[in-house]
Amino acid sequence: MKILRKDVKHGRITVVPEMLDDLWVLYNIIIQGDTVYAKTTREIKLGERYARPEKGKRISVLLGVKVTSVSWDRNLNRLRVHGIVCDAPDEIGAKGSRHTLNVTLNRQLTIVKDRWIKHQLDRLDKSTKTGVSPIIVLSIDDETYCVAVVRQFNIDTKAEEAARIPGKRDVEARTKAFREFFKSALDAILEASTIAYPIVILGVGFTKTSFVKYLKERSPDISNRIIDVKSVNSSGSAGISEALRSGVLSKSLRDLRISEETKAVEEVLLRLGRETGEVAYGISEVKEATTFGAVETLLITDATLRESPDEDRVGIENLLRTTEERGGRVIVVSTEHEAGMKLGSLGGIAALLRFRIR
Repeated sequence: MKILRKDVKHGRITVVPEMLDDLWVLYNIIIQGDTVYAKTTREIKLGERYARPEKGKRISVLLGVKVTSVSWDRNLNRLRVHGIVCDAPDEIGAKGSRHTLNVTLNRQLTIVKDRWIKHQLDRLDKSTKTGVSPIIVLSIDDETYCVAVVRQFNIDTKAEEAARIPGKRDVEARTKAFREFFKSALDAILEASTIAYPIVILGVGFTKTSFVKYLKERSPDISNRIIDVKSVNSSGSAGISEALRSGVLSKSLRDLRISEETKAVEEVLLRLGRETGEVAYGISEVKEATTFGAVETLLITDATLRESPDEDRVGIENLLRTTEERGGRVIVVSTEHEAGMKLGSLGGIAALLRFRIR
């Protein structure tokens, strides 16, 4: 993300999203009640001057839209801001009408808020950090493999295939089957590698080591992008989820938000299991903990922030502000991955506490 202008005092920040993850950041920052300015196209009537006044013409124009909702299409990776036009050239007569802004890469937009919350500013600032990119993860054993692109907000599974490897007694058939299996896994990596993201290999036993050797021989370019090789107890997509939960991918994912979110949610579950009392979940418990100034880290799902009724959303935003004003930290957890779904099952909100309150 590129920040062109930042005037927090007057609530205005102008940005240019540069990669897909930046659109996800904006999806979690832009909320109902904000005003968003962006260039868009708008159909207008050509008027009485023309022979056919009913004919319309689509023009490019800068509009300000008071946000009513924001939508994210995970299949098309498209961000859309829906709202009411509040600022537009008088001659096009658009004020008060509905309009949808399509937020696209490398085109600037300005977000205006009555008040920016610290975690929103932190998230914007972090998105400007250079060198933060998704990674490709392959989880493989002698039965299956899974190739996924791990982004800031989700695990995008690209391919998953089971193998039929003969027993050790049939050496020739077994060797041939492994070659075909490894070739299929390499093809899946190549298909997912439209951009040269770093690669991490996960696996059970010696299969992962054999596959790394195969890559060095068959595809040095892919091999040179491997930044880590780790052991896990599960195979396929389950192996990738295990690596996130256990922290095996922490080094590789140190700049990816999904790692931070997973670690925080796992700590909530750990404290709940140990019954230490230094954890709260559900809106009423977290609100009580905030009142006592006990919240060290507040976790809330993106769905809870976006989908709560208007009257509840105001209370939640006040809760986030109070937490930050008292030295606490706020983490918005994506429901596009396993950690977010786990937090959702706890009511969509939880807190790690500095001390027990009961």
